[in-house]
Amino acid sequence: MEKKGKLETLIKRIGEIEKVQAFRAEHDKLGKYNQEKVHEKQMAFHRCQKRNRWVFGGNRSGKTECGAVEAVWWALGIHPYRKNRKDVCGWVVSPTYEIQREVSQSKILSYLRPDRIVDVTMQSGRKSSPEGGVIDYITVKNALGGVSRIGFKSADQGRERFQGASLDFVWFDEEPPQDVYEECLMRVMDRRGEIWGTMTPLKGRTFVYDEIYLNKRQNPEIWTITMEWADNPYLDKEEIELLTNAFDKESVESRRYGKFSDEGGLVYPEFEESVHVVDPFEVPHDWYDNISVDPGLHNPLSAHFYAVDYDGNIYVIAEHYEREKDIDHHARRIREIADELGWHRDAKGRLRCLIDSAANQRTLASVKSVADLFYEKDILCDTKVNKDLWSGIAAVKDRLKGRPPRLVIFRNCVHMIREIKGYRWGNGDAPVKEDDHAMDELRYYVMSKPQPPRLGRGEETVQERYKNKLIRMRRNM
Repeated sequence: MEKKGKLETLIKRIGEIEKVQAFRAEHDKLGKYNQEKVHEKQMAFHRCQKRNRWVFGGNRSGKTECGAVEAVWWALGIHPYRKNRKDVCGWVVSPTYEIQREVSQSKILSYLRPDRIVDVTMQSGRKSSPEGGVIDYITVKNALGGVSRIGFKSADQGRERFQGASLDFVWFDEEPPQDVYEECLMRVMDRRGEIWGTMTPLKGRTFVYDEIYLNKRQNPEIWTITMEWADNPYLDKEEIELLTNAFDKESVESRRYGKFSDEGGLVYPEFEESVHVVDPFEVPHDWYDNISVDPGLHNPLSAHFYAVDYDGNIYVIAEHYEREKDIDHHARRIREIADELGWHRDAKGRLRCLIDSAANQRTLASVKSVADLFYEKDILCDTKVNKDLWSGIAAVKDRLKGRPPRLVIFRNCVHMIREIKGYRWGNGDAPVKEDDHAMDELRYYVMSKPQPPRLGRGEETVQERYKNKLIRMRRNM
């Protein structure tokens, strides 16, 4: 009986897959999007399995397009990268009904074949020509045999109008008010639904900047990507240049690059999460170089493990970042991470690190310095670091500008990623002195002028190794 049940489940699943494939093949525009129109960053958004995804994009970067396609895939039950659901219910939230009519509603209708629309309920206008009015919701046929509903909401209705429903998805087309966003989080909770947003950050550093872009609460389900005009291969280069020259510098940052702006500006605008952040991989032990530490007791202590490949590229591969802990705790965690990595030690089993020269100072609470206390825990601190602010920032910028990048951060180093995204200039000629602990010790490390490991005779460089691997693969094809 058990085998029979498994076989019936498998047959049912195969039947569902065949329905989805047949349904998907009928949708010409969706097919063209998937095969012709979609660009790399849009596909990264669609493939991502996180439940709270955001695209920060400039105007005409393709952000709204991918948001609309995502909603239609969900409603029709034909998503290429998710387990599809039957009888889906979702909302599309726009700033106003006028913007809904001109943007999100129009995009949704363009990807829905008329014969797959069961019904259209209007807020205003005629059902026979819904594109000219304001739609309340659209009912569509789901590929798995059900019926789905796409509802449209205006954020200016207020939080109360977003209560009560249980949803599979919410798509925010442009930035919502914080109370509406929080209410929509509750709407998708029961059905383990998803939220995604596509927006141009024109309002500056609102809650979206702190709670989503910086992800200050370290929500593991939040994922973000930025899109700019150059990411859209269907925009003419002359048009890009014309648009760039039409706006002031601050407007270009948001309208072209999809970046948040403020009065001081970012210290590292060269940083792009999609370029400089990578999934962790097994790092060769001979790449392991040094640990850099910015000490703190009430403030966070930031410690990162740095590796350098044969071509001199820097990798930030692990982090320890905690506040309000004593030296015993910090030293223990650094040693534990080192053990997990198989980090190198000296002949007496001690670790070495770079640390802020302030670690030499003795506090009123202790006759010993931070460096002394670490020494007692088998961590030898080099306090002779180059703390020149401008030179250090320039050195980090130089590495971020490279393509491919010469500074890469592993995705598990969440605090360094958060800090570098929010590190900004103050009113004077220096960055704001907050949330900068990882930024300080990153400078110390880069200014130590790390050298690549020595190649043994006959060893290949990383580029040569990759090139030769491709050659071997082609020979075996």
